[in-house]
Amino acid sequence: MDMKTNILMVDDQPAKLLSYETILSSLGENLVRATSGQEALNQLLKQEFAVVLMDVCMPDLDGFELASMIRQHPRYQKTAIILISAIHLADMDRVKGYEVGAVDYVPVPVVPEILRAKVSVFVDLYRKTRELERLNLVLEERVSERTADLAALAARLQETDRRKDQFLATLAHELRNPLAPIATAAKILQRKAIQDPDVQLAQRVIDRQSAHLTRLVEDLLDLSRISRNKLELRPERTELSTVINAALETSRPIIEQAEHKLTVSMPDMPIYIDADVVRLSQVFTNLLVETDADTVSIKIRDTGIGISSEHLSRIHEPFYQLETPIEKSQGGLGIGLTLVWQLVEMHNGTVTVQSEGPDRGSEFIVRLPRVKGTVEQEEANARENAAAGPDARRILIVDDNHDSADAAALILQLDGHNVRTVYNGADALIVAEQFRPHAVLLDIGMPQLNGYEVAQRLRKEPWGRNMMLIAQTGWGQEEDIRQCHEAGFNHHFTKPIDFQKLKELFMASMV
Repeated sequence: MDMKTNILMVDDQPAKLLSYETILSSLGENLVRATSGQEALNQLLKQEFAVVLMDVCMPDLDGFELASMIRQHPRYQKTAIILISAIHLADMDRVKGYEVGAVDYVPVPVVPEILRAKVSVFVDLYRKTRELERLNLVLEERVSERTADLAALAARLQETDRRKDQFLATLAHELRNPLAPIATAAKILQRKAIQDPDVQLAQRVIDRQSAHLTRLVEDLLDLSRISRNKLELRPERTELSTVINAALETSRPIIEQAEHKLTVSMPDMPIYIDADVVRLSQVFTNLLVETDADTVSIKIRDTGIGISSEHLSRIHEPFYQLETPIEKSQGGLGIGLTLVWQLVEMHNGTVTVQSEGPDRGSEFIVRLPRVKGTVEQEEANARENAAAGPDARRILIVDDNHDSADAAALILQLDGHNVRTVYNGADALIVAEQFRPHAVLLDIGMPQLNGYEVAQRLRKEPWGRNMMLIAQTGWGQEEDIRQCHEAGFNHHFTKPIDFQKLKELFMASMV
């Protein structure tokens, strides 16, 4: 039930006040009398009024003066003021009344129904205004609370995102540490060329599965980097076949294991693009290339499970996977196609997908800007000549993971290098001074004396200023790479080490 509103009646004649009270009593509101302007002001200071009904002609303060004073009070700037006049007011008087704040006039003799109707309208308006103000206040409070909740939620999400990125980086580091010796051990078995077919089979299985696990780790990290705009491309003028061959080299073991048939068709003429070879090679598997003057289209066709129409528009969303029978499932994390879309867009290209439906295969078309080739044949020849093989180097390997250090040493020894191995930072400083290696493969996360500290101490020695320092670590975020360079490292390798890239690095340093 609504509370009664206050109505102030002001007149110097008690009889008139009684008549107004009689007329308005049926409204059921709280009626308050005042016999003078001063008494009216005292009542206005005590409580709030919805309507003020006042006589124009009063001895101390007339209605115009009282209305003006009421309007000057902040609380009553919108209060309904009704003037009652027993004499005929000229138009200028009415204008004066409106200027000082009156909202309506009632002439004498007062018609009860008219007075009651006018007051009722303003009372109803007062109630609705107050209710609207109350609702606005509630709304403001709720908006303020909601804003605070959203700010807190945003802070929590930001912290969660930071922890997720830290978790992924830590996960990658922890996975890379055991992956490094496993992958290196597989390479050693391959180098030994053991004829036992069971050993050869085991070597191939270890090689394939460690490579697959490494790619999953890198995909997770790449997705995290892209979501934070931290993934930077390193584009260079390159031939498309280089990208395709890199992709085929990576995916062929998995294709062969699944007994798929792979057909690749490439144009006879070289096609040049500006691309990050490592990133773009992540995009392609089974390829057919078409080209025109401005763009190159790479089509990936398969005869696999296909894609239904309701899934076509969502397959590039992170972690989105098709619901497929378990016997047809290929596993995965649901991020490969997300990386395809985002990496292609970073190369100013587009991806489209077509499928006639389930079990009818799919076709992905990647379109990239084409550029004119500027790589001279002499440069290509120089790279081929450099690949003939480097001279032997003195190499020091420092890693507290004995398996990782020993396996890497064996690989480099098979390449003809003179290798020493130590398992902590303190020994690294002693052996480095005696051995004076050309290059040091230095692990970062070692107890007591970490890789950063070892690198900084080596750089302070006259014999260590020109030494090639290579960080080998499971930490591969941009911040980790920056810290390595600041500590004095020349290069940064994430585990497991790509020994072919390491070989190319040694060859480049000979030039």
